[in-house]
Amino acid sequence: MNNFLSAPARVIRFYYDGFRNMSLWGRKVWIIIIIKLIIIFVVLKVFFFPDFLRKNYNNDKQRSEYILNQLTNSPDIYD
Repeated sequence: MNNFLSAPARVIRFYYDGFRNMSLWGRKVWIIIIIKLIIIFVVLKVFFFPDFLRKNYNNDKQRSEYILNQLTNSPDIYD
């Protein structure tokens, strides 16, 4: 029956079976790792990557003009 599953389904089934058969100690370690990653990414997003464009520009047109200006104007590093 497993021969008829698609490749993504087989990969998902592989990891599902692996986590299901994992020892209690291994599950606790993975839960701790996942919680730490969520906390790290939430803290990074909130404190280190503020929404600069939404804070400084009122609409999408102004935001897109700013981005276009930043991408097309190269700094004069050879002056």
